[in-house]
Amino acid sequence: MRLLLTSFGHYSISKFVSGSVAYIPDAARSYGDEPFVRVERTMLENHGLELVDLPIAKTSLTEIDLILESVDAVYVAGGETFDLLHVLRSTGAIDILERHVRAGLPYIGCSAGSVIAGPTIEPVSLLDDPDIAPSLTDLTGLGLTDLVVIPHAAGNLPPYPIEIFAETVRTYGEDHRLMLLRDGEALLIDDTSVRLLPAE
Repeated sequence: MRLLLTSFGHYSISKFVSGSVAYIPDAARSYGDEPFVRVERTMLENHGLELVDLPIAKTSLTEIDLILESVDAVYVAGGETFDLLHVLRSTGAIDILERHVRAGLPYIGCSAGSVIAGPTIEPVSLLDDPDIAPSLTDLTGLGLTDLVVIPHAAGNLPPYPIEIFAETVRTYGEDHRLMLLRDGEALLIDDTSVRLLPAE
């Protein structure tokens, strides 16, 4: 199992994987054409990757399975963590995604996509809005790592002031293994190690 979990991008993406990547955009579906959505896609294209769009909410489980079988990696984009997990759970796609990654499909996460790789998304309740998915009651993530990524932890983005991260650690740090990541940093995880990759 190979995971690259980012806050927002990392220079090592092109070293981690090449070829075709299934691009799961569902976390950003409530953002429309916000600039960060385009920036994220362009960043991957600049790494020389061929993106295969895989909107979970609009794709049958059979097609999801076929696409994940055919690509070289999967990329789960940023946005609203609770909406992303809601889509994965309500469609049943979460089990297909987990199975492929555990079988060896490289996984790249960005922000929300990194959070759901962990055991639970509960600790990002102060960053993202649980009310966007009111019917989501099971906050269990993919469980690919026992770390809970807390993205954008530099505190320099207007929606995420530094005080939010201090409060997140106070509220959830005792019960969860939190990993605060700044934009530009990444976690590289495989079956034997976990490494923090600094920003370039």
